[in-house]
Amino acid sequence: MYRIILASNSPRRQEILEQAGMSFQVIPSNCEEITSTTEPESVVKELALLKATNIANLYKDNTIVIGADTVVANMGNILGKPADELEAVNMLMNLQGHSHNVYTGVAIVIKETNGNTQTLCFSENTKVRIADMTKEQVMNYVLTGEPMDKAGAYGIQGRFAKYICGIEGDYYNVVGFPVCRFRLEMKKLGFEI
Repeated sequence: MYRIILASNSPRRQEILEQAGMSFQVIPSNCEEITSTTEPESVVKELALLKATNIANLYKDNTIVIGADTVVANMGNILGKPADELEAVNMLMNLQGHSHNVYTGVAIVIKETNGNTQTLCFSENTKVRIADMTKEQVMNYVLTGEPMDKAGAYGIQGRFAKYICGIEGDYYNVVGFPVCRFRLEMKKLGFEI
């Protein structure tokens, strides 16, 4: 029996994995998040692997560690979590009225009974289109406090849902964890979730 650890403190990732029926521990990685690239797909994979490896190094065997990282990319620029309300307003004003991409990287590190380690890393991309918004609408949304802990300064699953015109790809990827792809990748590794 494998111990499963989510190396993330994200309540949204925890909810998604719980909805999928998984039992796991939450042990967030506190490693410094440094990447060697600025390309969004590579950044999320690198950071997810960094987080998963950081926690996996604490265990010898019978452990599966899941790391994840999500970024919003708008016209080639990566948008993380806003530092303050002004930055949140600026992010949303730049996102409104057109499409952008949301990338989530997932890393799975499996420490096996025999001491071997398997590692798998992948990313998922979803295109999101946001409706035209007035500055007043953006400011009212920012004042709810909801965007402050979210990449790109919005939560598709929250109050911002009324501004989402459409998505191409996995909805759960935008929330923060592409659970269907994760299930398929785990199945390739011999694990059913």
